Amino acid sequence: MPSENLRWETLQALKNSPKGNITFDPYWSERGEPILSGCKEPLSLSPHSGVILERLCALPLQKASFLGSSSGDSSPGLSEDIFTSLSSTGSIPDLNARRTPSLKTEREQAVSDEARDEDPEEDVSEFSCPASLPSISLLSPKAMETAGQIIRFAAEQQNKAKMALRLRQEMQEKLVAEVAEVASEQLKRFEEFMELKQRQEFQSMRDMLNRETKESIGRQEKLKEEQRHRLKILNLRLREAEQQRLREAEHERLRQSDGRERLRNLNTIQEEILQLNQLLEPSTQTRSDLPPASLSCFSTRGNQLCSQLSEVVRKTAEGEFPSVEDMTMSERALHEMRALIRLMQEEVAKAQEKKKKEQDEEEQGRKQVELQVQQEAQKKAVETAKEKAKRKGLQNSAEESTLKWFRELQEAAARCQEALQQLNCPKDAQTKKLKLELQKAASIPVSQISSNSGSQLREIFDKIDKLLSGRGLVSGGRTISTSQHPQGLDFVSYKLAEKFVKQGEEEVASHHEAAFPIAMVAAGVWELHPRVGDLILAHLHKKCPYAVPHYPPMKEGTTVEDYQRIIGYRVDDSGVEGQDSFLKRMSGMIRLYAALIQLRWPYGSKQGSAPHGLNHGWRWLAQMLNMEPLADITATLLFDFLEVCGHALMRQYQSQFWKLILLLKEEYFPRIEAVTSSGQMGSVIRLKHFLETSLQSRQIRPPKGQLNSAFWSS
Repeated sequence: MPSENLRWETLQALKNSPKGNITFDPYWSERGEPILSGCKEPLSLSPHSGVILERLCALPLQKASFLGSSSGDSSPGLSEDIFTSLSSTGSIPDLNARRTPSLKTEREQAVSDEARDEDPEEDVSEFSCPASLPSISLLSPKAMETAGQIIRFAAEQQNKAKMALRLRQEMQEKLVAEVAEVASEQLKRFEEFMELKQRQEFQSMRDMLNRETKESIGRQEKLKEEQRHRLKILNLRLREAEQQRLREAEHERLRQSDGRERLRNLNTIQEEILQLNQLLEPSTQTRSDLPPASLSCFSTRGNQLCSQLSEVVRKTAEGEFPSVEDMTMSERALHEMRALIRLMQEEVAKAQEKKKKEQDEEEQGRKQVELQVQQEAQKKAVETAKEKAKRKGLQNSAEESTLKWFRELQEAAARCQEALQQLNCPKDAQTKKLKLELQKAASIPVSQISSNSGSQLREIFDKIDKLLSGRGLVSGGRTISTSQHPQGLDFVSYKLAEKFVKQGEEEVASHHEAAFPIAMVAAGVWELHPRVGDLILAHLHKKCPYAVPHYPPMKEGTTVEDYQRIIGYRVDDSGVEGQDSFLKRMSGMIRLYAALIQLRWPYGSKQGSAPHGLNHGWRWLAQMLNMEPLADITATLLFDFLEVCGHALMRQYQSQFWKLILLLKEEYFPRIEAVTSSGQMGSVIRLKHFLETSLQSRQIRPPKGQLNSAFWSS
């Protein structure tokens, strides 16, 4: 049948069209591509499809026209012939072109094809274009049958196409649903996999952090343990170093102490050897019957021993302590010197025993003659010394202004003591108790002065200042004040000055370094309470007149004991104190005075110069050099004064001070040597060494025990 051929031609045309060549890819959704992504060209039907559709649409029109013409012409056979000729010759397009001038162009046909591609139902309806034409009444049964078959076929094809399309849509929907379900399941599995992977990564990271934390804690513990171990080792080393330092300090202290002790023993040995050597001199044996050869032998050996000991002493003059070997050699020399003396004495005794009986009477007469000769010689020596002093300008006493100042201080102290008669000799128990309490309040703080710390020294000064200012001071659980008695302030001032001087006489004499803290407190009290300073000078001059300086002459009618008291000796029922004790006390007091004139209380509020400054030290030194030296005492006091105050005078007066030291060395020191006996050379040797060392280095070292800034911060 022609319709079947057209159907197959239509299907073949559709198959050959670009749309029919589209390949279906079931994995397009997984790649995220659109469903028509495989079509590389725009979709369109073949150009022949338009001709086929024109033929399908032109056949009913031709039949209708033939039927109309037959109705007008009443010639049905002509119409059948024309239809047959047309169908056999295939000239439908020509007729369609002539009779249907308003047919669509090919471009419009392509657009309609695209529209049919988008809507399959519309395509099917257009394909059955005979059904869309108006119904035509056919007179020919054959034509009616043919048209009916065509309509039925078109309806069947349309139903089949709809059914196929529905099935395909359902299949596509199922496929899409399945694909979506699979994709959803895959997405869920992927999300679960990613979540698992994240949990695993988080767990591994947490495990790694835990491991690192544990390792870090372990390292920290290890470092702490190492640090504790190092600290233990360091503390152990520090303790060992501190113990070593303490051992070394103790060893050095013991060495210094032993060295000083050996030095003192060496000086004692030297002094004794020099004294014994004097006994070996020929001049001292003029009354013996020993031959000159024996005397010369003893003297030579004694001088050799003195020379050996001088070598040892020369080492100590350089700042070194004598060694044990030196002390052994010195003691050996001393024993040998004593043996020489004993041997000489034995020989002298033997020689004297021979003529003892013959010379007893002559000896008595000769002693009397010699005594008279010695007295006359002493008188002549005194007169000669006076004449010599007058010729060379030296004095036997201090200047008149100095003596006047000395007498004024003594008179003021005497008046103060007389004014205290009522308190010194109390008549009632209450006054007596008050006197004892005031005396304790004045004496105890001065006794507590030491070089331990600056805070302690300041506390002692505050107590003394509070007592002298009339304020209450707690002593023995009771408040004491000088305002409790009219003579309380004078009594405390007098006792306080007396205690300061006594500390210099006793404490400073034994420990030279104690001069500076005692003098510092005394200077502070002097600055705030000048009367106490005058009383200190009065007590000092009374016990040590050489601090003026003043050599009191022996007046007529004065006993020897009284005169010795005047010049500073202690005289009691047992007799006069020894020379060593006397020199030691004088040395302590002159050291206290030398420290006092160069110090000033650091916390004082007054401005200006000190009440008793370095100018008084310069005056003392100059007047000492203007007076004739005394044996032993002059050399001792000059050495002690310069050792304590020389550094301060050097800094204050500079070149003038060195001129004075040079004068002392070249002109005054020979006078000291001239009046000093061989048994009193210890102080002379120390002074000589001090002067030589100072002039050689043009420097005087600061004294020991001086209070520095670190002391006040402690």
